[in-house]
Amino acid sequence: MNNTERVLHFFEQVSSIARGTKHEAQIRQWLLDWAGQARFTSDKDAAGNIVIRVPASAGRESAPTLVLQGHMDMVWQKTPESAHDFMRDPIRLIREGDWIHADGTTLGADNGAAIALMLALAEDESLTHPALELLLTVEEESGLVGANKMDAELITGKTLINLDSEDETVFTVGCAGGGRLLMDLPAQWEKISAGEEFFALKVRGLRGGHSGGDIEKHRGNANRILARALDELQRGAPIRLASFLGGTAANAIPRDADAIFACAKEQTAILRERFAAFQNILAVEHAFTEPGLLLSLEATSAPTRLLSEENTRRFVNLILSLPNGVEEFSAQVSGAVETSNNIGVVEMHDDFLRVISNQRSSVFSRLDEIFRRVESVAQLAGARTERVSMSEPWKPNLDSELLKKCMAVYEKQYGVKPKLEVTHGGLECGIISARCGGLDTLSLGPTIESPHSPDERMFVPSLGRTYDFLAGVLRALSLS
Repeated sequence: MNNTERVLHFFEQVSSIARGTKHEAQIRQWLLDWAGQARFTSDKDAAGNIVIRVPASAGRESAPTLVLQGHMDMVWQKTPESAHDFMRDPIRLIREGDWIHADGTTLGADNGAAIALMLALAEDESLTHPALELLLTVEEESGLVGANKMDAELITGKTLINLDSEDETVFTVGCAGGGRLLMDLPAQWEKISAGEEFFALKVRGLRGGHSGGDIEKHRGNANRILARALDELQRGAPIRLASFLGGTAANAIPRDADAIFACAKEQTAILRERFAAFQNILAVEHAFTEPGLLLSLEATSAPTRLLSEENTRRFVNLILSLPNGVEEFSAQVSGAVETSNNIGVVEMHDDFLRVISNQRSSVFSRLDEIFRRVESVAQLAGARTERVSMSEPWKPNLDSELLKKCMAVYEKQYGVKPKLEVTHGGLECGIISARCGGLDTLSLGPTIESPHSPDERMFVPSLGRTYDFLAGVLRALSLS
């Protein structure tokens, strides 16, 4: 079995276990059981994070301990036609040439690839390495929750390699800070009136993606598009919403969104005319960026309740008014996104209508600014707001000893220098470092495309190369 196959062997096992955000119990127990069978010690903190301790190779006990770090959870997203049950069904892996993807769902290479790499390295008795601490956190995808709650005594190492980056040619040396904003608008429900007809409005076929890594790629946001469509309709014919549901994760660009609403029977001809006109507008706007976009309007059965017309307008206007996408590009790094906002989730509850947005910035003051902008819009609409899962930016340290050693190993193995990047996505490095009194940190990983969407795929040869590179780093660090 070569190194690529060794890593894939573990990735296949990990893919068979439920591990969505807040549903990490099964994968955590599987990992702890694996550690016990391998005769490695392990520990767990109150938040549910775990560490597996791998002893140093013989004669390398004096080398400083290295922490390899990733997260247990994955984003659960699937296509509308998929019947996949993430809690019950294993992820079905499909190999096409050098790429691997899932059958209508997210692949979970973010961050299952990290788990597979760690276990394969730990199991390889031919490797020379220092003592290893395999640190795996929970709820990374819901705002770096596990890292923010991590017990600092879980690890002893002062050098950490995070395996949550997505380009084998890149070393990530810093990341944006971020957080989520909950916006709750009070719901004013009314009874159904005689003479109303009911419609289902749907957005389908968008590409979706990661709200950090894909935010600048002109991806359509299903929540924003659905709100625009409802606004176009209500400006010609008053409507009353029964439901609005879009997105499944704040940090994923939503692919699908659905609304059910009522319109007076005498207004339905105008409604359909405005819908057809708006369909054409969207087709032109997204011809090059979202060719698969579908907006549909169909008659549906009567719901049990409806919002008032005023509440409907206020809710639609709130979503329509929120900033979405890139707000600022970096003035220091050409082409790099500095600040962004993603309208990630919209849902209705009994007493309130909720919008969850995900804000990011590599400049902390700009992060506060984008939060204040979103809060101000929400508060003007009459919504309550709450900031959650806040994290500061991870600032680059180009004098890092770990970075210098990793660059030397990379250049020796591949004959070129790796690219250095500050990512707009969120990583746990800075948070864990701060909680542990300061660590020398770096992030890297195999090549993964379109994480947080059913289009996610992983470049298989990069798994073996990442394994080989890490093996070289372990050898180098074991001589320290």
